[in-house]
Amino acid sequence: MKKLIVLLLLMIFILFMSFSQLAELYKVEEKMVQISIVFILIFSFIVISRYFILLLLSMLNLIKHAKNPKQRKTVHDKMVSVIVPCYNEEMVLKSSLLSLIDQTYKNYEIIVIDDGSSDKTHLIAKSMEFTDNNKRLISFTKPNSGKANSLNFGISRAKGALIMTVDADSKLSSNAIELMAEYFDDPEIGAVAGSVYVTNQDTLWSRLQALEYVQGLNLVRNGQAYLKLVNIIPGPIGMFRKSAIEEVDGYQTDTFAEDCDLTLNLINKRYKIDYEIDAVSYTEAPEELTELLKQRYRWTRGILQSVLKHKDKLWKLHKNFSMSMVMWYMLFEAILWPFAFVFANLFMLYVGITTGYNSMFIYWWLIFTVLDVAASLYCVSVTKENIRLVLYAFYYRIFFINIINVAKILATIEEFNGVSMSWGKLDRKGRI
Repeated sequence: MKKLIVLLLLMIFILFMSFSQLAELYKVEEKMVQISIVFILIFSFIVISRYFILLLLSMLNLIKHAKNPKQRKTVHDKMVSVIVPCYNEEMVLKSSLLSLIDQTYKNYEIIVIDDGSSDKTHLIAKSMEFTDNNKRLISFTKPNSGKANSLNFGISRAKGALIMTVDADSKLSSNAIELMAEYFDDPEIGAVAGSVYVTNQDTLWSRLQALEYVQGLNLVRNGQAYLKLVNIIPGPIGMFRKSAIEEVDGYQTDTFAEDCDLTLNLINKRYKIDYEIDAVSYTEAPEELTELLKQRYRWTRGILQSVLKHKDKLWKLHKNFSMSMVMWYMLFEAILWPFAFVFANLFMLYVGITTGYNSMFIYWWLIFTVLDVAASLYCVSVTKENIRLVLYAFYYRIFFINIINVAKILATIEEFNGVSMSWGKLDRKGRI
């Protein structure tokens, strides 16, 4: 906590120096420069406020849910159906299924759906089938029709009142089902997200993604969970009330982010969406830049597709305030955030070259780097991730975020221009 306070004080000092220089630059009698400075100041205020609000909400949520492990309820009366959609996952499927078989929960079934794989995926799943009292594993194979259809196929054959979805390239912590099932004692809970950690931290790209997951994804979800408004249940680990899924007609096939679309549909029906920080899914992240960009391209376009489907909810704050707020938040992160950051970086470089205010770009970078370090320190202190990830915050801000933002911008442009796209499946290395 002391380190966190020191970093925040340092950031306030850097903010003061940066904004002082911006105020000096504002005296330049160029209208476009002045407009750009005002825009950057407003954008910076919004981004920094977002960090602090999420950090505060995350802390409040942790305090709210702090429990003595011996006092946690162990409920096994709800049948849980774990759906594992697969397409050419022979490299990772066995490890994933073994982690599911080894769960501490006593009343669940594992349903593996092979979506027309051309490798040994179905044979592996078939060889692992079993039935043991209140636990079983069954597998199905069907013609290829996409992940959403595979999930719906599994749900239609599920016996459980609770549905858990797990990607085939993920391994779960042994108590994941038990921890997440507990939330559904509240009838207003429609879904619960778990934590996602990167398991293959052997390359610079995968380590940067590990930092991104723990800071950018798990911090955000933990903050959103205080309001019961987690906006995306991740593919690697999520649990749903089956009746809630049926109420919104299951997974839809008209986006490339079926998990985001389903979550928004549940929020629109006024279900609460929560998060369990200790239910962990270890997933394999892309190890090469081309694979990473392919993944983020699909994520961005899928999220945009989901948001645009519900765009009419943006202006209906009086009807469903929570849904409208979630929509505005997602619109900010999906579109405004990447465009504004890239613009600000280019503007700072332009100012440095043309006016001699070279230090302004350094201050701009330092503001968000210190913020990243502070957020990373907090996140690794409340999760099981390695403290060494904090060191990558410097690389994270220098080039990783900029590369990701450019990919998001290109994906956004192509989405609004209606450029066709395919799923773009990643090649697995079998790291889990």
